[in-house]
Formats: sequence, C-alpha cells, structure tokens
Amino acid sequence: MSLFTHLIMASVAAAAVWTFQDARMDATVADARLAGMEEKLQAQTQGRANERAISKTYIEALNVARTREAALHTDLRHLHAVSDSLREQNANTARQLAAAPPAAVLEYAAALGTVFDDCRAAYAGMVEKADGHASDVRTITQAWPVITAAPTRLP
Repeated sequence: MSLFTHLIMASVAAAAVWTFQDARMDATVADARLAGMEEKLQAQTQGRANERAISKTYIEALNVARTREAALHTDLRHLHAVSDSLREQNANTARQLAAAPPAAVLEYAAALGTVFDDCRAAYAGMVEKADGHASDVRTITQAWPVITAAPTRLP
C-alpha cells in the first residue's frame, strides 16, 4: 500500500510540475509576443513620425515656393510696366534730339553716361544677389533631409 501511495504522490507531483512548467512556457511565449508587438508598434510609430516630418517639410517648402513665385510674377509685371515706360521715353527723346541744338545733345550724352554707370552698378548688385541665390539653392539641396530605412528584423 505504501508503494501505491508513493506512486500516486509521484504522479500528482509530476502533473503539478508539468502544469507549472506549461504555465511558465505560456508566459514566456506571451512575453515574447508582447515584445514583438511592441517593437512592431514602435517601428510603425517611427515610420509615421518620419512620414509626417517629410510631409511637413514638403508642404512648407511648397508654400514658400508658391509665395516666391507670386512675388516673382508681381516683380515681372512691374518690370514690364517700367520697360514699356522707358521704351516710350526713349522714343520721345529720340524725336526731341533730332531737332535739338548740339549743346542739348552733349548734355543728353552726359546724362546717358550717368544712367549707364547706374545700370552697371545695379547689374553688379544683381550678380551678387544671383550668386547668393545659387548658394542658397546648393545649401538647401545638400541639407534636404534623407531618412534611411530602418534595418528589418526577422520575427
């Protein structure tokens, strides 16, 4: 009878150990699944944050470009108006110079020299500004954010 009791007790103990180990294994698997899901969620969250950052940068750049384009169109319209006005002034002056005395023609030539010097100085200023704009374009192009793909992990 004692052997039979020991055998039953050993079976009960083995079943209890088996159940305990099974519960530990289930908990370990659940922890591993949870860690995997948290990692996947973190990767998705980071991906969304990167996407929002890129989208925000793109929208800001697009808005700045639209504003700059509107300003350029305004400047172009103003330039055409000034050009038309100068063309009319030049035609009127040519008609007036045809009948003007030589002293007036010399005075006009001196005034044109002054205007030419002003134009040359303005052109030099435009060259400096154009170089600055080209430098800005290079800087923006080189500083544009590049998001590299995160390394993939095997499950």
